[in-house]
Amino acid sequence: MSFRVPPLLGALPLLGIAYLLPAGDGFGLWLRLVAATLVVLLPGRLVAHALGLRGAAPALAWTCALVAGALAITVALHGSLDLTLALVLATGAVAFFPAARRRQRPESPRVRGAIVLAGLALGGALWFIEGVVAGDALFHLGRIRKLDDLGALSLHAVGEFRRGGLHPGYAFPLWHAFLALVAKVGGVDPTQVALHESSILAPLALLLAFEMGVAVFRSTALGVATTLGQVALILLAPGNGGAYVTLWEPGTAARQLLVPAGIALFFRFVREPSLQAGATVAALAGSLTFVHPTYALFLWIPLAAFVVARAALARGADWREGLIGVAAFGLPTALVLVWLRPIARQSVSVNPGPKQLAASLAHYRHDLVVHSLHSYALAPEVVARTGSVAIAALVLVPVAVLARRRRWAAFVLGGAVAILALELWPFLFVRFSDAVSLSQSRRAAGFVPFAFAFAGGALVLARLSRVLALAAAVGLGIWLQLEYPGDFGLRTQHHAPAIAAWIALYGGAAALALGTALSGRRGEPGRRHRSLTALLAAALFVLPVAIHGFANWSAQTPRDGYALTPGLIRFLQRDVPARSVVLADLETSYRATAFAPLYAVGLPPVHVANTRPNQVAVRKRAVLRFFRQPSLALARTWHASVIVLRRGGPVAAVAALGVRRVYADDRYVVFTVAP
Repeated sequence: MSFRVPPLLGALPLLGIAYLLPAGDGFGLWLRLVAATLVVLLPGRLVAHALGLRGAAPALAWTCALVAGALAITVALHGSLDLTLALVLATGAVAFFPAARRRQRPESPRVRGAIVLAGLALGGALWFIEGVVAGDALFHLGRIRKLDDLGALSLHAVGEFRRGGLHPGYAFPLWHAFLALVAKVGGVDPTQVALHESSILAPLALLLAFEMGVAVFRSTALGVATTLGQVALILLAPGNGGAYVTLWEPGTAARQLLVPAGIALFFRFVREPSLQAGATVAALAGSLTFVHPTYALFLWIPLAAFVVARAALARGADWREGLIGVAAFGLPTALVLVWLRPIARQSVSVNPGPKQLAASLAHYRHDLVVHSLHSYALAPEVVARTGSVAIAALVLVPVAVLARRRRWAAFVLGGAVAILALELWPFLFVRFSDAVSLSQSRRAAGFVPFAFAFAGGALVLARLSRVLALAAAVGLGIWLQLEYPGDFGLRTQHHAPAIAAWIALYGGAAALALGTALSGRRGEPGRRHRSLTALLAAALFVLPVAIHGFANWSAQTPRDGYALTPGLIRFLQRDVPARSVVLADLETSYRATAFAPLYAVGLPPVHVANTRPNQVAVRKRAVLRFFRQPSLALARTWHASVIVLRRGGPVAAVAALGVRRVYADDRYVVFTVAP
C-alpha cells in the first residue's frame, strides 16, 4: 500500500519555523498568519481528499463544516476555543490515512500555480494598504476576541451586551471562529488577524474564482477570464483594494470565498453527481448560511433558475442532477434559516410597521425607485454601479442565447433574469424585502452572474469574429472605463446607465423564450473553440480597469479618529476582568469591546443589531443621560463596573461620586464602580 503525503501538510513545519521568528509587523507576522491559516484549512483539505474531491472549493467547504460542528459541540459543553481546535485537528488526523491513500492530480497545475503566485503578490500589495480597524470591522473584531479569550463559551457570550440578544446575521459565529482559530494557532493577537488576514486570503479568493469559472465553462482559459472579471468588479474598479481589503470580514468572505466555492461545487455535482459531491454541496450551503444567511438564499435563487433555464434551453438536460443539487444546497440552507427565524423576527427591520418602513425608504432612497409606501424597487442604475465590467456583462446577457446548449448560458440567462426580476419589479421586490429586510434585499443585485456573462459574452464574440472581439474589447473597455468608472460611495449617484439592467432583464427574458423555441434545433452559430481569444479579449477589456485600480492604491481608512490609546488598550486587556461591563461614550465603548473581552452599556446603533432584546435606543439614552448627569444608580442598573471617560468628559463629576480612579493618561481616565 502506497501513501502520498498531501502538500498542505507542509503547513505544520512552516508554522514551527514561523514561531522562531519575531511576530512583529513584518515577515514574521506574515509567515505566522500564512502558516496558521493553512493549518486551520488542513483538516478540511484532508477530509475532501479522503472523499476523492480536488481543489480549494471542497477544502474550504469541509473546513467550515468542521469548524461549525466543533464550535457547536464547544457551545453545548460550554468549553473554550481550545476544545474547538482540538476537535477540528482530531478530525483531520482521522482523515489523514484515507487521504494519503488517494492519488489525485490537480487540474491545470501550472495555471493554478500561476494564480496562487498572483494571489500572493496581490496579498503583498494589500498588506500595505489595510489601514486601521474601524467601522464594522470593530464589531467583528470584538467577536473574534471573545471567542479567543473567553472560556465557558455560549452564543450569547460573544455579543456586545451582557444579557443582550443574538445578532440575526451572526447568531452562530462560524467565520469569527475560523479567524479566532487562526489567531490561536498563530499565537497572534486578534487585532493582527483583523488587520492582515485579508492579505493571506487573497490567493484563496483568486483560486476559488478560477475553480468557479472552470466548473461552469469546463475551460481553463475561460476560468481565467472569469477570474479577471471577478477581480475587476470587486478589487480593481473601486480602487484602494476594493472589497479585498475587508476579505477577512464575514460578509466579504461569504461573497468572495464561500459563494464562488458554492458555484464551483454545484456545477461539479451537476456534471459528475456523487454522494460525496452532494454532501460537500450541502456542507458548503450550511456553512454559508451560518456565515451570512441571506447570501445563501441569494445564491440559491440563480442556481434554481439555472435548472429551469437549462431544462428549457437544452430539452430537459441535467434536470435530475440539477434538482438534486438545488435540494442539496437548499435543505441545509432552509434548516438554518428556520433556526434563525425566531431571532430574525426580533429585528426591527424585519416586517416593519409603516413608520419604520417610511424611515427605511428614506434612508435607502438613493438606491430605490419609490412609487408609494407599498410600491418600490431597486433603481436600475444600482445594478450597473460597479463600473465597466458590470455594464458590459449586463449588455452581453442576451448574447448567451447563441450558446444556448451550454450550461454557462443557462446560468447567465436564468440567473440574471431571476435576480433582476426580483430587484426591479416592485411587486416582487416589496415582498422580497418584507422577507429578508430592505437592507439585505438591495444586495441581491450583486448575485447577477456578472463574471460569467462577461467571460461567456467574450467567448461568443470571439467565435463570431476574432477581430471584432479584440477590437470591441479595446475600444469599449477604454470608453466605458472613462465614461462609467463605477460608483462605490455609500449613496448611489446614479451615474451608471439604467438601460444596461433593462437590456439584461428584458433581453435575457426574450433570449430565454427564443432559446426555448429553438431548443429542438442542434445548430448553434459559431461552434468553434476560441477560448484563448476570449481570454485575450477579457484581459484587454479589464486592462483600463486594472490601470485605474492600481493607480488608486492607498488605505481606505488611514486613521481612526476615535482610536483608543495603546496604554488604555493594555489596561483593558490586562487589568479589567473579562466579561466586565464598560460605561463610556458610544464610540469609546465600541472600541473597548473590540480590543478587550468586555461588554458595553451602549454602542452606536448603526454597528449593532437593532433587535428588541438589545434595547439599542434605550441603552443609547441611558449613556447620554449618564454623561449629562452622572449617577452610580444608573451605572449599577446596567451592571457597569468600569467607567471610561475622555479628558473632556465629566471627569470631576464622576470622581465626586466616590468611585476609584484606576487608570489615567493624556486622553482617558478610568474609574471602577463597586458592586
